[in-house]
Amino acid sequence: MSGKGCIKCGSQNAGKKEVAMTGTGLSKMLDVQNNQFVVVYCQNCGYSEFYNKKASNASNIFDFFFGG
Repeated sequence: MSGKGCIKCGSQNAGKKEVAMTGTGLSKMLDVQNNQFVVVYCQNCGYSEFYNKKASNASNIFDFFFGG
């Protein structure tokens, strides 16, 4: 293995989705989904990593996932 790819199975096939989640306290009670993440997942085994959308740069998310 070259050290790049999914850390679980080594696959080079990944996908990404954007998700939103509620926080705690009042936002949870009011169902306000104020936490946004980009999820990068292996299309082979399903292993996933969450990245904070506000802190993530779309161009380097796959580099993080693939160990680059």
